[in-house]
Amino acid sequence: MNNHLTRREFVALTGAALRPSEQGSLAAQVCLFSKHLPELNYPQLAATLKELGFSAVDLTVRPGGHVLPERVVEDLPRAAAALGEKGIGLPMISTGLTSAADPAAAPTLTTAARLGIPYYKLGYYRYSKLPALQSALDRAREDLSGLLPLGRQAGIQAGFHNHSGTYIGAAVWDAWEIVRPLDPRWVGFYFDPCHATIEGGLAGWNIGFHRLADRLKMVAVKDFFWEKVKGKWVAQQCPLGEGMVDWKTCFQQLSAIRFQGPLSLHIEYEIPGATAAEKRQNNLKAIARDFQVLKARLRETAA
Repeated sequence: MNNHLTRREFVALTGAALRPSEQGSLAAQVCLFSKHLPELNYPQLAATLKELGFSAVDLTVRPGGHVLPERVVEDLPRAAAALGEKGIGLPMISTGLTSAADPAAAPTLTTAARLGIPYYKLGYYRYSKLPALQSALDRAREDLSGLLPLGRQAGIQAGFHNHSGTYIGAAVWDAWEIVRPLDPRWVGFYFDPCHATIEGGLAGWNIGFHRLADRLKMVAVKDFFWEKVKGKWVAQQCPLGEGMVDWKTCFQQLSAIRFQGPLSLHIEYEIPGATAAEKRQNNLKAIARDFQVLKARLRETAA
């Protein structure tokens, strides 16, 4: 692996991999979002995930990702094979797909389903002008409705991600209105408590959770806090457990509904480092640290 952590350091940082008995009724599979190891090829990615103690990965299959859309037919099976050799599962992929008109849509979904991947994260729909909000929602619903038959034919389920900002679905109710009339067997939600808290404050994330609960497919795990920067409040991503997301309540509620989909761990905050090598090392340490926190929270939920 192209990093400066020894195997002993990895073991000290990560401990044992999370066992099913540690999860109680929250029998979700913990993945690392592969976006955070962009420089690694498929065998290196698989080896690093195994060293870190992960049993699964949320693989980027999108422009700039580990698998490029134009090479998905050739490269996704190669990635899956390399991961499989190290015992790394592939329960979900993160795509940029929003429409059946995308030339990558059919080959991506067909190839993923053939490999036994059950879920894919959709790409993003955006509001162009907020005064034209309804037309943006109508267009997104039309595009999504056209894309879903490809997933249904292949046998792979879509997850709509609630991303904060001017993304459709930042307000969970907009995402719900788009997805609600569509077949729940083939589309649901990739719920992000962090982004839901950014947009929903004290209780909005919780209301959103209960609105979407019976259609959750995947869940993103990351944290943030508000900070005033040059006179403006900014949502700053931070290490897991150091921010404002109420993970204790969230995991309790996921356990209560017996959620079994993937939990995708994200490391979206700034990683320090004077050199590229130092930054890579610190990135691995950050992943290991947040994974430890996540495992501790899951054990608390099971207690």
